[in-house]
Amino acid sequence: MEHDENMYDKMQELLKDLNGNLNVLEQQVDINTQMEFFDMSHGYKKAGLVTDVFDKKDDLFSLSIPIEEKKILLVNLASIDRVEAYRTIEQYQMNPDAELQDWAILALQQSKMLMESSLLNENQVFISTGMGGKGSKLRYFVVFISRSKAALHDYQKKILKTEIEITAKKNNCDLERIAYTEWIITCNILIPIQVQFAHLFEEIIDASNLLGDFLDKNFIITNVKELSMEEIKDVLEKM
Repeated sequence: MEHDENMYDKMQELLKDLNGNLNVLEQQVDINTQMEFFDMSHGYKKAGLVTDVFDKKDDLFSLSIPIEEKKILLVNLASIDRVEAYRTIEQYQMNPDAELQDWAILALQQSKMLMESSLLNENQVFISTGMGGKGSKLRYFVVFISRSKAALHDYQKKILKTEIEITAKKNNCDLERIAYTEWIITCNILIPIQVQFAHLFEEIIDASNLLGDFLDKNFIITNVKELSMEEIKDVLEKM
């Protein structure tokens, strides 16, 4: 099982006094792209290099402007608390350069959060993961393992899917998909930030095994990205 109880506890401590001022990135954006964006954003804010950004905002829509310059422009626009900046990013995000589709998503989200902070006079918290989320829920990729290393029978698939649906409903989660490949079962599920996700999947495994005793106690859970079969098997070997 992959999870970090300390991370969960720290997140709950951070979120307990937010009173709804929470923004979750809904789209799935590669985590490395996110890190590059926020590192650049922090650097330009720190340097205070946003003064002439409106003189260059039309460069976003020019085919002759290099991608790296557009990255800087998006970062700077997203750092300015003005409706014009938000509308410029919004317009660009509708038809961005292919290389900057995710970059535009991040810029628009940051600009939106900055505007909300200003209008409401309240700090906003932005949570982003590689797999995105919806509302106040984060999306997770979960891997269950057949104990016998054999493909599940139809009745076992039905047991597992039923137990996931029951536990998900009880905890206000949304099962988006479930897939069976060889002896590995994967699913995407949206989980409220307040739910202790590790215990949720332990409950699913225990309930399924009471009826069929076919699942391994170990499982994998991540919100960074969907893992390929090769990556899953590599993780299991290391476990």
